[in-house]
Amino acid sequence: MSLPAFAADKPLTMGFSQVGAESEWRTANTVSIKDAAKQAGVNLKFADAQQKQENQVKAIRSFIAQKVDVIAFSPVVESGWETVLREAKAAKIPVILTDRAVNVTDKSLYVTFIGSDFVEEGRRAGRWLLEKAKSMPAGDINIVELQGTVGSAPAIDRKTGFEEVIKGEPRLKIIRSQTGDFTRAKGKEVMEAFLKAEGKKINVLYAHNDDMAIGAIQAIEEAGMKPGKDIIIISIDGVKGAFEAMMAGKLNVTVECSPLLGPQLMQIAKDIKAGKEVPKRITTEESVFPAEVAAKEFPNRKY
Repeated sequence: MSLPAFAADKPLTMGFSQVGAESEWRTANTVSIKDAAKQAGVNLKFADAQQKQENQVKAIRSFIAQKVDVIAFSPVVESGWETVLREAKAAKIPVILTDRAVNVTDKSLYVTFIGSDFVEEGRRAGRWLLEKAKSMPAGDINIVELQGTVGSAPAIDRKTGFEEVIKGEPRLKIIRSQTGDFTRAKGKEVMEAFLKAEGKKINVLYAHNDDMAIGAIQAIEEAGMKPGKDIIIISIDGVKGAFEAMMAGKLNVTVECSPLLGPQLMQIAKDIKAGKEVPKRITTEESVFPAEVAAKEFPNRKY
């Protein structure tokens, strides 16, 4: 049985399952997707998973039942997707991963993955610190790490990339590492615990995203220390809040991770539907912004 040709005049319907609204980054990502769908004339069915995998699985099953043309989602965690993705494949609905990868044995369960190279982001954070360490006093440099959501691709990869770079410098030591779940509130809470346990021994904070770093800054100030001076702070995302913190001298560097994937996602969905070959991996282009350039760069930030 041949599949009916896709009528050019019929708008494409996309089912999109979003992680949640846990950070400034995620909110900007959602806005980008909704705006791009409108501009591209794509009929978007949007579901917010509130950071729960079972909600995403439910949403994907609902998209399959509604016979959407394309399913796209940003997975909460890496594992546990095989069953539902097989159901999508059996229904002949192509799947696009955005922002985060999944861990599946059968790579044909999704067509392409659009997003950042999280390992490289971790490496960039590590390289910045290696450079900074040259101007820091002799002796050990104690690092505390605020990890992202346990089991999520960015948390795993940002840790991997950072450790890969710093392991060559014996002075750099991670003395505490715990998840702050990518949120400000949790970032503050975990940083408070780090400060109680290690206090003045902490030289550097490496946060897997800006929101946790911003929460941690509050904890550092409440403990009577100066963020950005007493404790060097490195984070990832490049949201406006991070630029504001850098301009205030409270954050030292942010490694960009762009959430503006909407236009690229709509184009890829249309290409797939038109039967065009698309690359398996599409990487977003990004930079590193140290505090010195924050004021100059701030007006250009879109998120």
